[in-house]
Amino acid sequence: MAEKKPSDQDFLAYIVKALVDNPEDVKVDRKVDEMGVLLSLKVNPEDMGQIIGKEGSTARALRNLVRIVGLKNHARVNLKIEEPAGGRGATRERRTPTAGEDLEELKL
Repeated sequence: MAEKKPSDQDFLAYIVKALVDNPEDVKVDRKVDEMGVLLSLKVNPEDMGQIIGKEGSTARALRNLVRIVGLKNHARVNLKIEEPAGGRGATRERRTPTAGEDLEELKL
């Protein structure tokens, strides 16, 4: 019998499960269309920081890895990291003090 090759979906799930604290919550969906393959990654909201990494470095590395797997299989593979429900929430507007304005007046 021929040995089953691991897919790009299995590869991504394996790597992400090794990075997060809640591996049972990792879910990878795969969609194929005329543009190529789209892998959608969902993780526990508590693990988002580990997946994104400092300044997005981990997410960038994951995207590069799935692209390389895709090249080996002659397919264009992209990664979409799904933001959990509730997401980042509303960001607070920040103001910088203008000339003559004191930081205490802004009440940041």
